[in-house]
Amino acid sequence: MKKNYIIPIFVPHLGCPNDCIFCNQKSISGQKKSVTKEEAKQIIDNYLQDLKVDNAQIEIAFFGGSFTAIDKDKQEELLQVAYKYIEDGKVESIRISTRPDAIDKETLKRLKKYKVKTIELGVQSSNDYILKRANRGHTFEDVKKASKLIRWYGFKLGHQMMVGLPESTRIDEINTAKALVKLKPKMVRIYPVLVVKNTELEKEYNEGKYEPLSVVQAVEVCKDLVRIFADKNIDIIRVGLQSTDEISNPKNEKSEVVAGPYHPAFRQLVESAMWYDAIVGKIKKLNAKVKEVEVTVNPIDANNVIGHKKDNILKLKNTYNVDLILKQDKKIKQGKSKIEITQTYTN
Repeated sequence: MKKNYIIPIFVPHLGCPNDCIFCNQKSISGQKKSVTKEEAKQIIDNYLQDLKVDNAQIEIAFFGGSFTAIDKDKQEELLQVAYKYIEDGKVESIRISTRPDAIDKETLKRLKKYKVKTIELGVQSSNDYILKRANRGHTFEDVKKASKLIRWYGFKLGHQMMVGLPESTRIDEINTAKALVKLKPKMVRIYPVLVVKNTELEKEYNEGKYEPLSVVQAVEVCKDLVRIFADKNIDIIRVGLQSTDEISNPKNEKSEVVAGPYHPAFRQLVESAMWYDAIVGKIKKLNAKVKEVEVTVNPIDANNVIGHKKDNILKLKNTYNVDLILKQDKKIKQGKSKIEITQTYTN
């Protein structure tokens, strides 16, 4: 089986007609200026030189801006650079991220010509009021139209949604996930909102008009969303922003994050919490006082069962006085488990 690799090229804020309340792409990407075709080629060459692997599936990804909203000549320029590597057999495909209102038939035909395979839409919410509050500049109807066109033209559709936008509630976010499921994306990204420097949201935060979610609150919401997408076999390719020098603990000097549910292992927190819920659910179904529970999982899931810094082991002991015994079995499918109660307290 081929291993997937992505070569990321950031085009910060190029083409984006709006300053979303939460957004400073130049800060998030760590890139302060637009990328040139020469720089794009250099980035690709550097990655290919470092990726000394056989049987790799490599994709060039244009992230960070609204790619299809930038000047058509600039789109062509960057796509031509990437397409040359496909022609030479060094790269398999291209991926782009863009706005829902920057998709039409002409645009999709151009992307098709350059072997773009995947298009990710920044959806953020299905609630038009919340989209307006965040100054997104598009409606959910734009999302629906763009998603259908993308799928009709044969691209792989991806969606990105946010958790904790101003005035958004847990119900709003669950409704967004359910609405996205109906549009049949192949993949999703879930991003809890972080307050980033030099954004309108930072101003609202400093004025006391916006209160970001805590890490615990964000984990609780994201658990629900992950279950919704996983139940429909939609690939969840990211939960939480990737940690970088810029996206890091607000206490770090170089961090662009002012506040919000930042954690370097946010996805692990979510998946560990889901395993904890499954174990506790099994315990609560028994009419007995459980002393020890044995959980057998695929080795890939072992760390998440234990929890970040053994959090699940400690919580089970402190909350229920239950000892967790972990066993690993490669025969068990990833994400599945065998949970057995091995000891109970006797009166």
